Amino acid sequence: MPQAILAAVQEAIKGYQDPYLGTDLISAGAIDRLEVQADQVVLDVLLKYPSEYLKDGIAQMLKVAIENVPGIEHAEVSVGWKVESHKAHENLQSIKGVKNIVAVASGKGGVGKSTTAVNLALALAKDGARVGVLDADIYGPSLGMLLGVSTDTRPETIQEKFFKPVESLGLQTMSMAYLVTENTPMVWRGPMVSGALQQLITQTVWNELDYLIIDMPPGTGDIQLTLSQKIPVSASVVVTTPQDIALLDAKKGIEMFNKVNIPVLGIIENMSIHICGNCGHVEHIFGEGGAEKIVEEFNTELLGSLPLSKYIREQSDSGLPVVAADHESEVAQMYLNTARAMAAKLSVLAVQQVPEIQISDD
Repeated sequence: MPQAILAAVQEAIKGYQDPYLGTDLISAGAIDRLEVQADQVVLDVLLKYPSEYLKDGIAQMLKVAIENVPGIEHAEVSVGWKVESHKAHENLQSIKGVKNIVAVASGKGGVGKSTTAVNLALALAKDGARVGVLDADIYGPSLGMLLGVSTDTRPETIQEKFFKPVESLGLQTMSMAYLVTENTPMVWRGPMVSGALQQLITQTVWNELDYLIIDMPPGTGDIQLTLSQKIPVSASVVVTTPQDIALLDAKKGIEMFNKVNIPVLGIIENMSIHICGNCGHVEHIFGEGGAEKIVEEFNTELLGSLPLSKYIREQSDSGLPVVAADHESEVAQMYLNTARAMAAKLSVLAVQQVPEIQISDD
């Protein structure tokens, strides 16, 4: 019976649980087309997060699972992806050329937020997305150094009003560091800084970005609130370390985003463990279990835990972050998994489509 075969095929598809969505593809609304014609199946999967690195493996697993269904001789499976746009505040005007804006924040400095933001952006780009990074730290911009951009680099201007983003390691970037010398102190009050940041975001000609990652300044003050309320941010991520004081400030960061109605996709725990380079001994230098408590308290997710690593520091200082230096390395894979978890969590905020299912006796 065709209906029985369809049900069996659907069960076979449900056997694959997407590790980043945390559910099967049918429940996730990722089935773009499912056709069952006699002993032939055509399946098109459309994921809503960057999956260039994964799609062939997923297609092969689904093909094998479907062809193991009794009565099915051949399955043609394709897996693609397309990032949908989302705004937390629909009343704010979208930024031209940008689908999603993700704010990477921390309650305090020194937790590795900028390094995390840059590696997350590079990880999304490795999976096929078009990604930009905005360094929103006016007082201490570090994006150029992290990406190996020369200190004398200046963005091209268009009509003496707009900036072309500076391209580096496959990312479109913009930073106040590109507009001033490294020895120029930014002695500005809050409103001046907020205005400058809005200009950097809105007057940069972003080129068809799936994601614009904003490396937010540390803290939860006027600048952060202004950005959250006047820029069409899609969602946020909070970076912390296991230290009690950092976790306390991370809670303040989450509360800030909750108050301005911007979804918090989850927590990234940086420097969660230290692995001895000589003996491999693992030690929780800054404590453990704190991020899990925050996740439970605020009903959010732990998107990833990243180690305290000399390799991460050395690559960042050299201007070639770990994901760009060697995306196959263990540390880079941690960033890739964290970035996918972040993108997948954001994707469920977009409207999901109803799959098209066709049955034929031919």
